[in-house]
Amino acid sequence: MQQHLWHKISICLFAAIPIICQIITIPAQADSPVTPNSETTQSPDKKADNITEFVVFPVGLNVGKRTVKSGFLVRGKEDGAEAVDFAHWLLPYDAVIEALKLNVTTLEDGQLEVKSPGLVTRIDLKKFRTDAELGLVLTIEDLQSIFGVKAEFNINEYAIILDVPWENKSTENLAEVENLIFLEGLPRIKNENINISAIEQKVNISGSDRQLTNYRGELITVGSAFGGSWFLRTNQRDLTDQQTWNISDAQFFRPSNSTDYFVGSQRSFWQSQGDFWGFTYINRQGFIPPQTFGGGLVDARQRLQASAIGRTIAGKAEPGTLARLVQGFGDRVIAEILVDSSGIYRFENIKNNNQFGSNNYRVLLYPQGRLTAQPEIQAASFTNVLGQIPAGTSAFIASAGMKRESSGNGSLLGNFSDFQGGIAGRWGLSESLTVGLGGVYEDSPKALAELFYRPTNIPVQVALFALSGEDGNVNADIRYEPFSSLNLTFNSDRFSQRSQMNWQILPNLSLFALNDSRDATSGGLQMNYSGKNFSTFGRVSFDSKDRIRWNLLQRLGQLELTQRGNEIGTLSEFTYKVSQNKWFDSGNSLLLSYETNSQNRSDKLLNVGWRYRSGERANDGNYLWEFQLGYGLGSQGDGIIASLGTTILPGLSLRGRYQGVSVTSDQSTFSLDLVSSLSLQRGIKPGDRRSEYFRSQGGLLIQPFFDKNNNGKRDSGEEFYTKDAETLVIVNNRAIKSFLPDIRSDRILLRLAPGKYRLDLDPAGFPPDWQATIEALAVDVIPGSYTPVMIPLILSYTVSGVVTDAQGNAVAGARVEAIETTQGIRRFSVTNGAGVYYLETLPQGNYQLEINGKSAGNLTLDAASEPFQELNLQFSAN
Repeated sequence: MQQHLWHKISICLFAAIPIICQIITIPAQADSPVTPNSETTQSPDKKADNITEFVVFPVGLNVGKRTVKSGFLVRGKEDGAEAVDFAHWLLPYDAVIEALKLNVTTLEDGQLEVKSPGLVTRIDLKKFRTDAELGLVLTIEDLQSIFGVKAEFNINEYAIILDVPWENKSTENLAEVENLIFLEGLPRIKNENINISAIEQKVNISGSDRQLTNYRGELITVGSAFGGSWFLRTNQRDLTDQQTWNISDAQFFRPSNSTDYFVGSQRSFWQSQGDFWGFTYINRQGFIPPQTFGGGLVDARQRLQASAIGRTIAGKAEPGTLARLVQGFGDRVIAEILVDSSGIYRFENIKNNNQFGSNNYRVLLYPQGRLTAQPEIQAASFTNVLGQIPAGTSAFIASAGMKRESSGNGSLLGNFSDFQGGIAGRWGLSESLTVGLGGVYEDSPKALAELFYRPTNIPVQVALFALSGEDGNVNADIRYEPFSSLNLTFNSDRFSQRSQMNWQILPNLSLFALNDSRDATSGGLQMNYSGKNFSTFGRVSFDSKDRIRWNLLQRLGQLELTQRGNEIGTLSEFTYKVSQNKWFDSGNSLLLSYETNSQNRSDKLLNVGWRYRSGERANDGNYLWEFQLGYGLGSQGDGIIASLGTTILPGLSLRGRYQGVSVTSDQSTFSLDLVSSLSLQRGIKPGDRRSEYFRSQGGLLIQPFFDKNNNGKRDSGEEFYTKDAETLVIVNNRAIKSFLPDIRSDRILLRLAPGKYRLDLDPAGFPPDWQATIEALAVDVIPGSYTPVMIPLILSYTVSGVVTDAQGNAVAGARVEAIETTQGIRRFSVTNGAGVYYLETLPQGNYQLEINGKSAGNLTLDAASEPFQELNLQFSAN
């Protein structure tokens, strides 16, 4: 009992100041999420109204074992042993919101929407009472009925203990709404008008002991011009004879969200045969095209597709249910809604990424908005047809050019003949239907028609492309999925018609059948299974021509067996991974393979070998080192089989192979592949052997440097700083780690799709005593090259000291301000109780010091100044 008394005394002492504030101020706090009206309707709970013996007193507040408040005021009663009528104790609204970490939003109808990691609900303030001393209050009973939070009063701790079901959970899985990227008012950096960004040379040398050595090559050059990319590929059929060289690809591509321009070599949008060179213009209204995954070749037909198409997912649930939309079998929330009195939830404009075609979703229904309850799960899925565009949008394309025939007669460009051209439009008539019409001239006038159809309630999708004329064709892609385990497809073009059926009869077993008008009808089964240390995949088929084909992959611990075969031959490979990293191909492995070929005669080859692959890889995905050595013995003879691959040298990739015997020949062969890449931006540097990606991509070339003389330019002797690059640079509110940066000693390289980006600098990445002259930039990225961004880092100074009055007493609460006399840079600090001020991040310059608006002297900071200085100031109020 004495311990209980001391609990009460200590809490009362701690709560003394809040009690005084309650007496001299209004009950409602100014920073409360809501301001209760004095006319708020009283609670209908008449029993609580009749308990006149309740008094206001301080108690503690705990969530589980964690103390939230050491003392806060409640209205209730206890008899020294337990709480009296605890269910009707009154707790301040603000204290409850803070303790439960609730996010409260006021809706248009006056209700409050309350969210937490374990709860989403709405409450009506009119159902709560207003206490004269506590302000807006809730009862212990309200905590249980509204929030699902149980409470008890611990007389020994003299505290209310809350049992919060979602304690220690987070909202990490709730999909974040993409932050708006604000660019207005920021300094803007544009790409250079015309440049050469990269050159890449590929060389292949091959031969045998019975044939002459062949030297072939390919030269790629890429860069930017007039807001787009230019690309040139030269095919070198014989490196030693320039007369055999010819330009195989030359293109200028200028994209934007609404329009595209193609000039040079390209694929025609009407799918003609042959090499087409000309001009193409595309205009889109109401949608943007998808980003090209991985960069590389750009097709005009891809630019007529939409990056995402919005669809509606709706269903029924009890009012008050929280409906959450999640993708696939994950728990990342795409959208959520609290079902109103209509009993219908509706998720509108859910974007389906057309690049991957199909999206499967689930709707999780939480009764009464309580995320701690077991949800009811409803399936929801939809697909889009490649080529389909959103309802109400349109696209227009026009193209004209010549057909080209490359020749080996020494012509660098080849021969141009036969004019070709076309014009077409595409319209999204509804959420389910897109149509296209146009005309084409290719030897003769032809009509063009397209249809893309995906109804809402029928699991079928149709894509049709028709071109009239004698040699016209109809391309069809029809898919039907009557239920999730059965999928039927039909494809046709000018060459053949194909149909396929896939039926998943068990989770790990499926049946399939295929029919091709130019080949046989086949059928078979496929199975897959994976466990902790074991996995297997198998597929086997039989056709009407009595052919059997199979593919088998099995893993058991560090052992791996691969088998595949058809009517021509078989290959069996056994691998034992000596390294402990059994699920990856790096490290040392022992190899054993057996190959047969029965096309003309019965040939066999047995190979025993060893392979090593380094754990590190280059930016293009190739291993830094890869060796393989083995010995082959077969029906054609025996010999050494060896290979070497390395990307250890920057900008170079080297691969060589020697084979003393093969399954069909006893002659020895060799091949050597060399790829060298140079980046020509901001000096000649090694490239990353992905120069072709610049055809559709751009990026950022960021160079932070120590601007020691504070002139905004990099001078000789001023070093670069990329040590904390992943912390320093933020692009579109995302850490650059998500962009897979290439960080070098003098630059940070980011591959990005064309567009406008916001680049922010995080002070956490600054080196000690240095800061950036800018906080954020707006940067234009165009295809063909990196956009250079120079970031000067200047010395940052800190000045601290004590402000005293004429008698030498510390002056608390004084505003100390440093004002740079030329640029007007201002820094200020308010002194603490000991009169100490602290001015940080001061760049070099001359400063006027002021205390509460009155002059307090001058300060000069230059290259000779110490980064941290102590300067005491005196202040006179007169």
